[in-house]
Amino acid sequence: MPAQWNAASQSKRRPFPSEWWRQFNDPALNRLVDDAVAGNLEVAQAKARIREARANRLQAIAPLFPQIDGSASATRARSATTADSSFGNVTRNSFRAGFDASWELDLFGGRDRAIEAATYGVDAADDDLDGVLLTLIGDVASTVIELRGYQARIALARRTAATQRETEALTRVRFQAGAVSATDTARATAQVASTEAQIPALEIALTESLNRIAVLTGRPPTAVAARLVGVGPVPSTPAPPAAGVPADVLRNRPDVRRAEQLLGQATARIGQAEAARYPSVSLTGNISTSALKLGDLAKNSAIGWSIGPSLSVPIFNGGELAAAVDAARAQRDQSDAALRLAVLSALQDVEDALVGLRQERLRLASLAKAAAANGEAAKLSQTLYRSGGISFLDVLDAERSLYSAEDSLIQSRVALANRFVALNKALGGGWLRPVEVSRPRVEDPPQGPRLRALTLEPLQP
Repeated sequence: MPAQWNAASQSKRRPFPSEWWRQFNDPALNRLVDDAVAGNLEVAQAKARIREARANRLQAIAPLFPQIDGSASATRARSATTADSSFGNVTRNSFRAGFDASWELDLFGGRDRAIEAATYGVDAADDDLDGVLLTLIGDVASTVIELRGYQARIALARRTAATQRETEALTRVRFQAGAVSATDTARATAQVASTEAQIPALEIALTESLNRIAVLTGRPPTAVAARLVGVGPVPSTPAPPAAGVPADVLRNRPDVRRAEQLLGQATARIGQAEAARYPSVSLTGNISTSALKLGDLAKNSAIGWSIGPSLSVPIFNGGELAAAVDAARAQRDQSDAALRLAVLSALQDVEDALVGLRQERLRLASLAKAAAANGEAAKLSQTLYRSGGISFLDVLDAERSLYSAEDSLIQSRVALANRFVALNKALGGGWLRPVEVSRPRVEDPPQGPRLRALTLEPLQP
């Protein structure tokens, strides 16, 4: 691992995986994140995968214990007999009950390695949930930021169009007075129409953002529109978090942790496949009782039992077991490469986010200066135009430049906030509160044996 980040300061403070979205001080965003964690369907899938992994681990543990089965049978039979040269039919009842027990000794650790693999699977499922939450919260935050940006840009377009309409009205008055030509009036009208034409596209993007937020929270589209109506400011970007050192991503990034758990699981499965190549020893036993009457099973019955070890030795299987070991090793190599790729991708994400956040701050400062200067230029151009000091083309150019500069400034604020989100995601910051995973999303009714009556249907010709 590198000793430090290329794009960060020399501070070695370890990043704290805080709930970073609260630093935007946006109550609507905080509520939406809480709703998304509770209702998002990808989170529900991740919770179900945890329950599945836990159940698989219990299944892997069960073979370590003796297996006991009970059996019972009842038979009624009729047979023909001969006695004193006469034939007769004899009907007998036979009842039997017993227990069978078996216990496979884990001499070569195959069961232990299966439990180890299942345990790694549980840990990987937990990390998978953390990764889903990290991505989900980042998506909610980014979408809300973009939505606020669209709201601000729509408001800007409407204000600009209103100002341009005033300019258009002034131009018409001057045209009627013979001070300007019809060309200036047409240009003023065209500029208003051009500005207003951008509003529908922004409205479409705004609606799409609202629908996306609703789906992220597990609701139908447009379900959260009432909570985000109006024009809200683009959230101001907080100070960047401490980046720490590159080795911190091994601890903080859930995707890296998950890849590590999957590597451990793949390694354990090598031992599981290797153990299958060696003999297996089991202890088996059974006890049974049989009688001619059901009430005699506990008395006056024939009781039999057996106990003893059994040995199974793989002698020839065409190389199947050796191939299984080779396949497990190949899967381990895949998991090892996946872990290394996850680490490299995490390092790239942090480096990209660090340089992007720093450079976007510089860009935002320059755009703010440009917007302020263009605002002054637009005011001066209006004053000079009214007094006849400049042409109408100069006024149009100043208004276009002002609108473009202010629109770019809003987009830069959105981009800067999204860079902050990306950096926190890259560093692995996310949800810190416990998440209930044991409760299934779909509540099943009590399950029991289902007895189905047999009906005989007449055969169709």
